[in-house]
Amino acid sequence: MKQAWLNGRLCPVAQLCIDPADRGFTLGDGLFETMNLHQGRVLRLHAHLSRLAEGAALLHLPMPGEPEIRHALSSLIAANGETEGALRLTLTRGAGPRGIIPPANPQPTLLITQAPRAAALPPCALHISRYRRDGASPLSRVKHLNYLPQILSRIEAQEAGADDALLLSSDDLHIAEASAASLIVLQDERLLTPPLMDGALPGTVRAALIAAGLCHEFRLTTASLMGAEAAWLVSSLSIREVKSIKGHALPLRPDWTARLNAALFTD
Repeated sequence: MKQAWLNGRLCPVAQLCIDPADRGFTLGDGLFETMNLHQGRVLRLHAHLSRLAEGAALLHLPMPGEPEIRHALSSLIAANGETEGALRLTLTRGAGPRGIIPPANPQPTLLITQAPRAAALPPCALHISRYRRDGASPLSRVKHLNYLPQILSRIEAQEAGADDALLLSSDDLHIAEASAASLIVLQDERLLTPPLMDGALPGTVRAALIAAGLCHEFRLTTASLMGAEAAWLVSSLSIREVKSIKGHALPLRPDWTARLNAALFTD
């Protein structure tokens, strides 16, 4: 039976029980990280935990220590006996009374689940969403539990016959990111990605590509994308080629796709 980790112990997934007063459920008061498990190792774990810690500090949310989280991850991986897949860590403020004011002494909920990594997806068509990302908001830097703009942008894209959506910055001029991935664009044989100031989430793979000198921050407009030599959606779990943006066809570059895939599974 598949196991999960809940508040200090392993628990069969079928027997999981979250308090209905948990603020993560009632108010979206919490954070999450999605991590790539490859050959028994959690890739870029330090980067994920650093981002989680930054988010917890912003939300004034007590966070378990890093040794505790590492122990939880290793225990869960061992219990499930799977060395490949996706790990989802959810941290909420825990149960609280009605109202938005947090309890004085919160008892956070830590839940970690494990699932197979989804199969590689074919090249995607992108829609330009009417929903926006506010790069001036500190919340744009963390993975909090309210993903309604991203959910609605994906629904909007599907209704438009596309696979995913690009969200613009609050100035309506610049690209921020896709609904659940960073955008990487090839221009003049250079990889470019929107800067955080335009609302891009500081993705862990995105950061690794920048640190390795493979990718550079650059402000991108919808018009500039039409001249791109190729584009990809990049997350901690996948690299997906982009075949068109707003109906404009883009070339596919399998040589660069191979390089990005190699980076995805390199820690």
